[in-house]
Amino acid sequence: MNTTRKIAERPHQIVERVVEFIKQGDLDGVVSMFHPDCKIAMDPTGAPMEGHDAVRAIFKDFVENRVNLKASVSGEMINGDIAILQGEWTVEDQDGNTLGGGASTEVVKQLEHGGWSYFIDCPISMPEPVRS
Repeated sequence: MNTTRKIAERPHQIVERVVEFIKQGDLDGVVSMFHPDCKIAMDPTGAPMEGHDAVRAIFKDFVENRVNLKASVSGEMINGDIAILQGEWTVEDQDGNTLGGGASTEVVKQLEHGGWSYFIDCPISMPEPVRS
């Protein structure tokens, strides 16, 4: 396995790296595109999942089945070591059948090595507000 992986030098490159790592069958590569303290809201009505263990659980089947992730970034705003991205994505199986998709909003954070990583990932929609 490749121990020296590409990094995302700009926030919008994160998804490009994730697509590459899925095609290569490299789950560790996918995980490397997420901040260790990340939160992922796969279900907007449920609690966000947290950390690299959540990323592994979410992307394990994608990587094992080498799905085709098609994604585009339509917006990017950078403020220091934090940025926000907007985009759209679809996932297809190897036969071209659509498995899912959505419009995403992500907060990304720059890591110490200079690469960018997902910090808050809302691939379908924003979660509902927590009411106290």
